[in-house]
Amino acid sequence: MTVRKKWLILLLSVFIGVTFLSRRVVSANTNVTLYTTFTKISVPPGESIDYPVDVINKSGEIQNVDLSVTGIPYKWEYSIKSGGWEISQISVLPGEKKSFTLKVEIPFKVNKGNYQFKLLAGDSVSLLLGVRVTEKGSSETSFSVDQPNMMGNSKSTFNYRAKLNNRTAEKQLYAITADYARGWNVSFKVSGKQVTSVELEPNSTKDVYIEVNPPSQVEAGTYQIPVHAVSNNTSASLNLEAVVSGSYDVELTTPTGLLSSKITAGDEKQIELQIKNTGTSPLKDVKITASAPANWSVEFDTKKIDEILAGEKTSVMATLKADKKAIPGDYIVSFNAQTPEASSKASFRVAVRTSMLWGWIGILIIAIALGSVFILFRKYGRR
Repeated sequence: MTVRKKWLILLLSVFIGVTFLSRRVVSANTNVTLYTTFTKISVPPGESIDYPVDVINKSGEIQNVDLSVTGIPYKWEYSIKSGGWEISQISVLPGEKKSFTLKVEIPFKVNKGNYQFKLLAGDSVSLLLGVRVTEKGSSETSFSVDQPNMMGNSKSTFNYRAKLNNRTAEKQLYAITADYARGWNVSFKVSGKQVTSVELEPNSTKDVYIEVNPPSQVEAGTYQIPVHAVSNNTSASLNLEAVVSGSYDVELTTPTGLLSSKITAGDEKQIELQIKNTGTSPLKDVKITASAPANWSVEFDTKKIDEILAGEKTSVMATLKADKKAIPGDYIVSFNAQTPEASSKASFRVAVRTSMLWGWIGILIIAIALGSVFILFRKYGRR
């Protein structure tokens, strides 16, 4: 056999071998199929995805299929399990299918976006899977509030709803605290109960309701209240803002502070009332009213004060008229100063005395009686 024929036979053998192997690979590719229902899923950071996957053997032979994952993003974890075991190869009878679960764990610290990787069966059969991460994540704690700014007066309760999110891979016990000035009161509630700490499982969220009560004499202004959630490993803070329109308070009295007087039945008495704004905000539309005994009357020189500035005072004259048939004794007349925000009541004690005219009439009657006795005694006394 010549050298030329030997080379020809060798090349023909190599060609036949390559063709045979190619056919085996193509045959393997076409005989095994990977299938799962959902090939693209949207999840937040820190989630885990369980893909139920079927390996379908279309050939007439048993197929031993090696399983692996390629192109998985950095720090993502995966596992392949079937029958409670972690596996790397699965055997499928001719014309049947076997199922397993591909579990993919997405880390907490991940950027928002679309990610892809492949599940491989052998070297050439693959299943492309996609994951859309809906937001940027981190391995930290987030503390946020729906509405950080609230407005009210000194008697208002400022209610805030906050969300505490444990974005770490471990359970956390957070101490909840706030920074506030003396006289303020801040409390925290979770699930309707007042708390000072909150326990959160990994990648879980709880609503924290925050109640803020300002001091009764707080000045008008904007107040910042930092709130902190602190554990041994992580922490987060948020800032609340309370816009206080000031305090509303009014005091009704007299210039001397004396709340008593005397009056004669049927007579009139003028009483000077003093209305003082003891709050930190202006009082507007202050109404003056009175409650008196039956058949008594009270009139004011003004029944409404348009405005009293903080710390200032004004006077109102009240004319009190007693019932002309009032018997002697003590009577109560109530005066009230009222606005939509505050009110004050003063009880005024009035002592009623009888008219002097009746006193002089009584004395005159007594004198006439004594004079008559004296005259009768002189006229008839000698007989």
